Amino acid sequence: MKFSLIVCTYMRPESLLQLLQSVQKQSLYPDEILIIDGSTNKETEKVLNQNQFQSLKYFLVDSNHRGLTRQRNFGISKVVESSEVVCFLDDDTVLESDYFKNLLSTYKIFPDALGVGGYIYNEVKWGKVEPNYIPNSNEFYFDGWKRKDGSRFVLRKKLGLDSNCPPGYSSAYSHGRSVGFLPPSGKIYEVEQLMGGVSSFKKSVFENFSFSTYFEGYGLYEDADFTLRLAKTGKLYLNTRAKISHFHESSGRPNQYHYGKMVVRNGWYVWRVKNPNPVFIDKLKWHAITILLTAIRFSNVLTTKNRKEAFTEALGRFVGWWSLVFDKPKKV
Repeated sequence: MKFSLIVCTYMRPESLLQLLQSVQKQSLYPDEILIIDGSTNKETEKVLNQNQFQSLKYFLVDSNHRGLTRQRNFGISKVVESSEVVCFLDDDTVLESDYFKNLLSTYKIFPDALGVGGYIYNEVKWGKVEPNYIPNSNEFYFDGWKRKDGSRFVLRKKLGLDSNCPPGYSSAYSHGRSVGFLPPSGKIYEVEQLMGGVSSFKKSVFENFSFSTYFEGYGLYEDADFTLRLAKTGKLYLNTRAKISHFHESSGRPNQYHYGKMVVRNGWYVWRVKNPNPVFIDKLKWHAITILLTAIRFSNVLTTKNRKEAFTEALGRFVGWWSLVFDKPKKV
């Protein structure tokens, strides 16, 4: 299958170079690489001029096309006509050598796939357990594997507010478990959400779908919005053999206050994409979880060293939640 790679980047020349060096070592190389740069300086362009990569096309976009969703849509418009699959990668990721080989093989195994995601494997420590294993309250268990559960999920389980869906699916009250909760089993899982920075889609998808411009700048949850809409029309899969490392480069991210607001407001938007007319109990659970997570973030002021970041993010979450009373996000 002919495939294109789109990398949207912003002020991260060194991280981008590391990613491209890992692409260069792939057992299956992209037919074209499109770098869509929203940077406000020439540093990324300079790095790419100093390091040549086969089939690479570079675009420095202006303010009208800057921001993750706009840059992705711009990149899609530049994809060569003959391409069958369009892949997206975050600029702070590094690939295992068979990433594209395993990713693209999924479309042959499942011809009905509209999209396939790769697997981030460097963030969580998993353990293989017996099939009849019963996890304790501090663990998450799925498909014969266990991992330590985060404190927020532990508390949600105690309060009866945990997701009632498998990883990669969004419940009627949202706040689900992402594909990051799928284990490194080597299997391919059907899902309804993919992480945008480690995803791919059939090119034909973009005849009817585009990334929403509601998500400005950093674009938090823009991938959930896109894939939830797409999953209503066909199948999405995640291949745990398509391995990638994610290093969460801090540059180019919003400040914690704005991030906190986005978590809540963008989260509300995505919830209504999946469930546009929630019943009372779903509304109650969504708001209860949102308030609980905000309270936990406020408590981090006392439990973490990064007190200022915890406070400003919690404040942003609170302001974002309160703003829903007067100014709910409008669908684009």
